[in-house]
Amino acid sequence: MPLTEEQKAEIAAARANAAPTLRATSPGMEAWLYRAIPVLDHGLIRVIDYMGDDAAIVQAARVSYGQGTRATRDDAGLIRYLMRHWHSTPFEMCEVKLHVKLPVFVARQWIRHRTANVNEYSARYSILDREFYIPAPEHLAAQSSVNNQGRGEVLSPEESARVLALLREDSTRTYDHYEAMLSTEGQQGLARELARMNLPANIYTQWYWKVDLHNLFHFLRLRADPHAQYEIRAYAEAICDVVKDWVPAAWGAFEDYRLGAVTFSGKGMEVVRRRLAGEVVTQEESGMSKGEWREFEVICNAK
Repeated sequence: MPLTEEQKAEIAAARANAAPTLRATSPGMEAWLYRAIPVLDHGLIRVIDYMGDDAAIVQAARVSYGQGTRATRDDAGLIRYLMRHWHSTPFEMCEVKLHVKLPVFVARQWIRHRTANVNEYSARYSILDREFYIPAPEHLAAQSSVNNQGRGEVLSPEESARVLALLREDSTRTYDHYEAMLSTEGQQGLARELARMNLPANIYTQWYWKVDLHNLFHFLRLRADPHAQYEIRAYAEAICDVVKDWVPAAWGAFEDYRLGAVTFSGKGMEVVRRRLAGEVVTQEESGMSKGEWREFEVICNAK
């Protein structure tokens, strides 16, 4: 478990200090509060706080849409209706605050989701720990020949060993230099904000990340997808486990209408209609580009 003894004691104290509250709580989320969920080799996610549950989504929808939603058979049905028709604001009534420990290169990808509140550990004020993400051999792959931003075949055992040795050597050397530049033994020492600049992108950082459920679902739709980079997908999948216990009805709708769904363009829908009518349609006849057609065929042929 990538936690210090002090952090473990802090978590135990927080979980033991239960406070009565009049606000709505989610039994599923209460079970996750403060627990550290390991991710990658030294990373974690931890629920610090949350607001709302499935009932909060329904309550907000009925305030917004009034009598028009009362024909819905039950709350789960209303939530599915909201998800199906892209009524996003009721989902914004739920929020979660996570403590996340992650490699810097994952953080730089993650921060592109600009719809959350973030406060990151500052290497200007504090000294970063000697912790680096070193991938398992099965996650070391060559550059994909068809996807410029993805991985291809897994490296051979020999090549994996060579790459892992380089990663460990470079990580150790740069951190040694980092410590040497910070040293004040007989010398002035470099400012922390400057000494950090040679550290590699696989060093771990930490932040608090607060986001509403609507934007969290958008994050998960992209980052829990099988095509997402493995490292950030590992965090997304850990968050998925939390969300499905926090708001089970909303999660079920999201899983059905977003994670498990596909979207066709207008041209794609026209091809589907023609195929259902028994026509044979080629890429040239479809009006789609070769790239669009290739993606369309992958979806249509998926089992």
